[in-house]
Amino acid sequence: MPFRELGRLLAPRAGLRSLVRHERGPFSVDAVYRSLDRAVARRVAEGKFDTVYAYEDGAEFTFRAAGEHGMLRVYDLPIGYWRAAREILQEEAQRLPEWAATLAGNRDSVQKTDRKDAELAQADLVLAASSFTLKTLSHAPQFSAPVVVLPYGAPTPATAFTPTQPRETKGHLRVLFVGGLSQRKGLSYLFDALRSLRGAATLTVIGNRGQASCDALDRELRDIRWIPSCPHSQVLEEMARHDVFVFPSLFEGFGLVLLEAMAMGLPIITTAHTAGPDLITDGVEGWIVPIRSSDAIAEKLLLLRNEPARLRAMSEAAAARARTFTWEHYGDSVAACVSSAVNCR
Repeated sequence: MPFRELGRLLAPRAGLRSLVRHERGPFSVDAVYRSLDRAVARRVAEGKFDTVYAYEDGAEFTFRAAGEHGMLRVYDLPIGYWRAAREILQEEAQRLPEWAATLAGNRDSVQKTDRKDAELAQADLVLAASSFTLKTLSHAPQFSAPVVVLPYGAPTPATAFTPTQPRETKGHLRVLFVGGLSQRKGLSYLFDALRSLRGAATLTVIGNRGQASCDALDRELRDIRWIPSCPHSQVLEEMARHDVFVFPSLFEGFGLVLLEAMAMGLPIITTAHTAGPDLITDGVEGWIVPIRSSDAIAEKLLLLRNEPARLRAMSEAAAARARTFTWEHYGDSVAACVSSAVNCR
């Protein structure tokens, strides 16, 4: 079913951003996913299957049809539960109103959030990629399905890059961020941290700025190296050229870029609202810092700048730890969970 997805990819390039407008555009992410959901539901209604596996925002019709035929419904929840997100992000919009336009989740309609709840209520098994996502489900009313936490995988050694430059600080630390340019990712706190270091570190940001206009973000991007978009192989190359990866997200499901950065030998500085606590030991492969703390980010960056031996040790530890997370293991774990649930039925 390529039509809507092709429209979603091509419309912005043609200057037709209204076609991908949040929820309402005919080629918006929501429109693409709901179209797919309806098509899968029609296949499921044929009654030829015993299990369906669907993702958040694309499971409502599929799960309804599956329930009518007594099928097992497996729900993949790639990010924390929406009520927990809304609580944090609405608070953030009040704290920093100049960044509020980038918090797209705050604009989700009641219809969309009701669908999320309907999907979750129908699930027989939920797969989450992080313990943080599991914790957010405490905000879900009348939810009782079992939840299994299965962390994602890192790039394999065959796709990993050898750093092109030795990780020795020469007057400044090379800092990298990769992700959507939203305040949900804690961007303003990263920018504040770098500014406080007064040239002790340089920052590269890779990520799309989205559709919403945000003057605060535009000002920050003018003063740093910004790559709006690039192939995944180039992202990994950029990781190999930097010293440390900072991901100060306020609300995340996992943060796959964390494992990718570790695989490239980057210590990570992230928050407990990501998969960070599942991936690292604080102070070994990186640090877990409080959300909304530019001071904590700056403190850890200065430690790495001033202590090259610590930087090298953390780099080696991060790469070694990433090798313990493989996509093969993730796939096997998902298959085992689904198989076990099917057998129990």
